[in-house]
Amino acid sequence: MSTAARPERASVRLSARTVALYAIGSLGTGGYATLPGLVLTYFLTDNLGVAALTAGFIVTGAKIWDVVIDPLIGAASDRHYARTASRRGFMLVGALTLPVFFALTFAVPPSWGPTAGAVCVLLAFLATATSFSLFQVPYVALPAELTSGYDERTRLLGWRVVVLTASILLFGAGGPELRSATADPVTGYLLMGAVAGVIIGVGMLIASRTADTAARHMDADERPKAVAPTGLREQYAAGVRTLRDSQPFRALLGTFLLQALATGTMLAGAQYVATWVLRSEDAVTLVFLALVGPALLATPGWTVVARRVGKERAFALASIIFLLAAASLVLAVWTPGTWMYGSIAVAGIAYAGLQSLPMAMLPDVISHDERHSGRGRAGTFTGVWTAGETVGFALGATTVSLTLAATGYVSSVAGTTTQQPDAAITGIALAFSIVPALLMSASLLTLRRYRLRRADIDA
Repeated sequence: MSTAARPERASVRLSARTVALYAIGSLGTGGYATLPGLVLTYFLTDNLGVAALTAGFIVTGAKIWDVVIDPLIGAASDRHYARTASRRGFMLVGALTLPVFFALTFAVPPSWGPTAGAVCVLLAFLATATSFSLFQVPYVALPAELTSGYDERTRLLGWRVVVLTASILLFGAGGPELRSATADPVTGYLLMGAVAGVIIGVGMLIASRTADTAARHMDADERPKAVAPTGLREQYAAGVRTLRDSQPFRALLGTFLLQALATGTMLAGAQYVATWVLRSEDAVTLVFLALVGPALLATPGWTVVARRVGKERAFALASIIFLLAAASLVLAVWTPGTWMYGSIAVAGIAYAGLQSLPMAMLPDVISHDERHSGRGRAGTFTGVWTAGETVGFALGATTVSLTLAATGYVSSVAGTTTQQPDAAITGIALAFSIVPALLMSASLLTLRRYRLRRADIDA
């Protein structure tokens, strides 16, 4: 099939089964992104007695590892795809190994001491991150290969984000409930890690079936013929070339990275806000209900908005709404209370758009590159994308841990109580409000440089 004939594939509507199978993969991605970001730093500081700064570096170190391996996995996925016409092999390995490593991350008891505990958590989380990347990088590449339709991609990614949002709600609210299901915090964390790991793995395993569907949707002549680079230096160089060659990719990735940092900061700070600002460790469940409940309902609405005004305008609108909602939470420094749930709910409506719209724009960027360069680099693009997303979330946890360290936060071990200085509580409130608002403001500047429109994709 020639390049000129490709638009015919855009008119094919994806089956409901394909959309559903692909969306279920977000059960895994939502769980992995949510639960460690929500409780891992807190698990280290308030269960194992690890200093806040050290805990932040542990979480960040594992995410940096993601940044190192994601471009390599992306290039390897392209080679595997060129050879076998499927990306499923990598996805299966990630799905089958992640549950074990995820459970081990939360299996470390306080009796081992802060140093041994920190090392063991780091090693287990590094292994978890590797398994997740093996799945996530090819998973994100699939929409560009499943369909070339501008609106059909929005539909596909919109339903994925519905499941993603439900997954965030499930893990964000259910994870802490599992942790509290037993009187012993050590057993509670282990139960949470084991159950969550299995659910994440099952979702990833189901979604891997769409990799073969993508291969059937693309004729043999459409598949990339060039073999991706094999040497380490060349593989990293290939990732750099995607940034150099594609201006839309640079703009979209820069925007998404800043927004991942903003939302990652709020996510990492949510448990601390619940415990020390709202004065209830269990209030983290209500925080997540306020954030994710509206997002679950709002995702289809953002799909409608994107069809009417374009993905990039809808994305900008969602960003502005999130910025205003986050900025209003700065009032919690002086008057914390239940009113915060209202602002968090508004942020949740915007959060649905921040997730679905850039993910629907990424396949447009990939197909635009293929049309102009003739190279099949979907895996390389998504490897760099996943690395950028990881950097954002990693630095979010780092931002919170640095804030805690700078304001004198007092760490503790399971079963003990402590008091925090006023400066630490103020720092928690600021990290949850004004910092994400400033980052969202910066992301609007990079989004202005994204110039792809519907006509560029459907031409």
